[in-house]
Amino acid sequence: MNDPATCTPTRRLLHTRHIVCNGYERSDGLFDIEAHLTDFKTDTADLLYKQVPAGEPLHDLRITLTIDAAGLIRRASASTDTGPSPYCAQINAAYESLVGVRIAAGFRKQVKERVGGKHGCTHLTELLGPLATTALQTLMGAHPGAGDAEAHIAQMTDTCHAWRADGEVVRFVREHRSETSGNGESTIDAKKPTIVARSLSDAK
Repeated sequence: MNDPATCTPTRRLLHTRHIVCNGYERSDGLFDIEAHLTDFKTDTADLLYKQVPAGEPLHDLRITLTIDAAGLIRRASASTDTGPSPYCAQINAAYESLVGVRIAAGFRKQVKERVGGKHGCTHLTELLGPLATTALQTLMGAHPGAGDAEAHIAQMTDTCHAWRADGEVVRFVREHRSETSGNGESTIDAKKPTIVARSLSDAK
């Protein structure tokens, strides 16, 4: 007889959410950060306003933020291609209120104030979390090693545990980032990768 404690239960997929975020460098020096969210069910969903066949999206949502190199939002747009009610898309324009907000420490608080709760769409607002981290990764990947150290520190400080103001990463960057070199690029101590890796490991 099989022991219930050792039997692995079977599973059946019911729901899949896909979130894809991309960061683009534009020819005008700005950056487009885009997020696309879709929700699918494996069974037909009987919703309040409609029936959604299995495999068709319940949600198909997008947000695009256009930011500058400092992470300041210059343009924001949201679209609802598919939603559970005919009223979901009415709130899309609210995301334009993010213009002027900087993606840095405190960003989530600013988001909550502008598009939280009844002032936004639950799923579009949730997308702004991965959009923010995608924006930071995009900016760091665009010109790695370039730029002013203090500006980079200001943008990253207190955005996570590793980048806390009193942590090893901030200390390392301040101590080891050299002054801008004569060719206009910042040079970094060759030992940085090893030291940063150790600091991040210690921070966990």
